[in-house]
Amino acid sequence: MKFHTTESGAKLVTLIPGDGIGPEVVASARQIVEAAGARIEWEERQAGASVFEQGLATGVPDDTIESIRKTRVALKGPLETPVGFGEKSANVTLRKLFETYANIRPARELPGIATPYSGRGIDLVVVRENVEDLYAGIEHMQTPGVAQCLKLISRKGCEKIVRLAFELARAEGRTLVHCATKSNIMKLTEGMLKRTFEEVAPEYPEIEAQHIIIDNCAHQLVKRPEQFDVIVTTNMNGDIISDESSALVGGLGFAPSANIGTDVAIFEAVHGSAPKYAGKNVINPTALILSAVLMLRHLGEFEPAAAVEGALLATLAQGRTTRDIAGDDGSALSTTEFTEAVIGNLGEVPAGWEPRDYKPLRLPDVSTAPDFVSDPSRRVVGVDVFVESALEPQELGRSLEEKAAGTRLRLKAISNRGTRVYPPTGAMTDCIDQWFCRFTLAENGRDVEDDEIAELVRRIGSTHRWMHLEKLQEFHGEEGFTKAQGED
Repeated sequence: MKFHTTESGAKLVTLIPGDGIGPEVVASARQIVEAAGARIEWEERQAGASVFEQGLATGVPDDTIESIRKTRVALKGPLETPVGFGEKSANVTLRKLFETYANIRPARELPGIATPYSGRGIDLVVVRENVEDLYAGIEHMQTPGVAQCLKLISRKGCEKIVRLAFELARAEGRTLVHCATKSNIMKLTEGMLKRTFEEVAPEYPEIEAQHIIIDNCAHQLVKRPEQFDVIVTTNMNGDIISDESSALVGGLGFAPSANIGTDVAIFEAVHGSAPKYAGKNVINPTALILSAVLMLRHLGEFEPAAAVEGALLATLAQGRTTRDIAGDDGSALSTTEFTEAVIGNLGEVPAGWEPRDYKPLRLPDVSTAPDFVSDPSRRVVGVDVFVESALEPQELGRSLEEKAAGTRLRLKAISNRGTRVYPPTGAMTDCIDQWFCRFTLAENGRDVEDDEIAELVRRIGSTHRWMHLEKLQEFHGEEGFTKAQGED
């Protein structure tokens, strides 16, 4: 990744103060970074609540977007989407605009921060895919009482996030990467990540690669978190277990994050804007300071990064903390006092702390071609028609069989919420009014043509409501679709 360098030789960074407590924690991190001697210059820009209130639905103005395009690196405070203003989260807008496909969330035991896991040596990183999965936000109402969200997982997205996880392990001297999925249930989507992981892993022979089911991963994080080093996972899973991991070492007040893309990186604390504490000079800036440390490493400023991290940890080890840790016993430092304490500790490292030998992170070089995977031998062997109906399964089945009569397609099965209900299997299914009706070729022959599907849908639509279609395709000689429970 290329960075914008000023005439003085410093790297230019877009600085977004954010909302609520954002300006306070951002100011703290900025002062500490500057005191550490990092070769950084700042270009301050706005996003979030104040922008929403001006009527801009994205919460991110053009001059902020242009600044990030130029600098390619941003450090930002928390942003909020006020009730009654805006349409999308400004955070999500930024991630989507700049394709920051990886969310990196380290969680390491901190000196002076007592938790039920103190002394266990927790030191892990969650690498979360950041733009696909259910977070693509593609939702439709299927019937008045049934909603659908599309879970989109691409081979390209899996390739990028898996390779980044292994490259991160290399850069940080780590030796184990777990891939956490729910591929035992979602064999095509979550299974895509598992298959990609298993194909890429041999290219990193010095790193041990293990697959783990995500619910077991969550269980093991509570039971024995010290066993983990790097965990790579899909977007929704990563959202959950990265917060879980942060809780093990003190909570979101200690949770830094990096959103990494091929061209742009955005660094931010995970916590919210906490408006009720804004302007009171009591907030803990640790998460944003640690996010700035991640930013400095990304920029190649390894010595200032180590200095800031060491000073912060030395301050915590001395028991000099803010109100969220110290409580109301009178020993708590204000935000500005904590900042000054960290600056005063520059050059210090807490006893027993073992700094990692960080190396530059090599970003994966993955093709940008939309057709990342192709198959000239693909076949269309049927169609799933999703139908809305209040009929019972047997009545609907007989009707659809009549509609398909005289075509090359036959009704193979009707399913309801993933369970076959026609032909009946004896399952006691409490049906809803969205039916998944599978039509396949009555006998082997040429591929199903679009006009044949259109004719079938026309016939079905003359009597029943339908909401969408899915072609049944074979790729590389294998079925590209799953079967319902009870379907042969």
